[in-house]
Amino acid sequence: MSLTPMIDTHLHLIDQSALSYPWLSGVVALNRDFRYEEYALQAHRAGITQALHMEVDVAPSDIESESDYIATLAIREGNLIAGAIASCRPEEDGFAAFLERQQANPFVKGFRRVLHVMPDDLSESALFRENINRLAGTRHTFDLCVLPRQIDKAIALADLAPDVQFILDHCGVPDIKGDGLDDWRGKITDLAKRPNVTAKISGVVAYADAQTWRVETLEPYVLHVIERFGWDRLVWGSDWPVCTLGGGLATWVAATHALLSGCSDSEKTKLFSANAKRIWNLA
Repeated sequence: MSLTPMIDTHLHLIDQSALSYPWLSGVVALNRDFRYEEYALQAHRAGITQALHMEVDVAPSDIESESDYIATLAIREGNLIAGAIASCRPEEDGFAAFLERQQANPFVKGFRRVLHVMPDDLSESALFRENINRLAGTRHTFDLCVLPRQIDKAIALADLAPDVQFILDHCGVPDIKGDGLDDWRGKITDLAKRPNVTAKISGVVAYADAQTWRVETLEPYVLHVIERFGWDRLVWGSDWPVCTLGGGLATWVAATHALLSGCSDSEKTKLFSANAKRIWNLA
C-alpha cells in the first residue's frame, strides 16, 4: 500500500528578524517566529511532500522581499517549498509594473490580497478589478481570503475576470464556532457555480471552538464544499501556523483523513496533490 502524497498549498512562515509583520502585535498566540525547520519536522511526520508558501501580510515595503526570502529557503536540498503565493496590492497604480516583475520569477505561482480584514468595498474599485484582470493569460492564480459576508464580492470578481483562476481560501472562512452554517452554505453554493474558482480545504480548525470541536463539527462545512465544487476543483492546505489555534498541523491532517474516510483513492489524490500540480504546474 502506498501513501497518498500531500501538497500543502497554504504554509505561512514567520521570521521577525527578516521581515516586518505589523498585524502580529494584535494576535498574541501567533506573535513569535514560526520557521521552516519547525514546520518541516511536523510536515514530514504528517506525510506532506511539498508546500506552497502563502504570503503573511507583511509590511508593504517587504512584499517583494518576502518572496525573495522564501526562495532562499526553497533552494536548500530536500526542502519542501515548491513555490510562493505572493502578496500584492491590486488597488494601487503600481500593480502592472509589479506583475511584470513577478512574471519573470518562476518561483511566484500566484498572488493574494488579504480582503477579510479590509473594507468590504476594496475589491469593488475599477482599478482593483482592472488589475485582477491582468492575471488572465498568465500562470498566476489569485487567492480569495474573504469572510462569509464578503463572498458576494468574491463572486463579483470571478464574474468580472472569467479567465483568471481564483482560489477560495479556508472554505470561505465559515463561523464554525458561532454555528454560522446556514448563511455560509447558500453563498458557497452560489460561488461554486463559477468554474474559474477552486476551493481550498484548509485551516478550518481555527474557526471552531478550540476546546470542544470534533470531526463531526467540521463535517458539514468541509463536505458541503466538496459536494459543491467537485473533486476537480479542490486543493488542500494546512494554514500553519494559524491552524495551531485549533489544535495544530497533525490534528488538522488527522481530521482531514477522517473526513475523507469514505472517499476513493482517486478522489483523495485529486484533493491532496493532483489538482495542485495541475493548477500551479508543480513537478
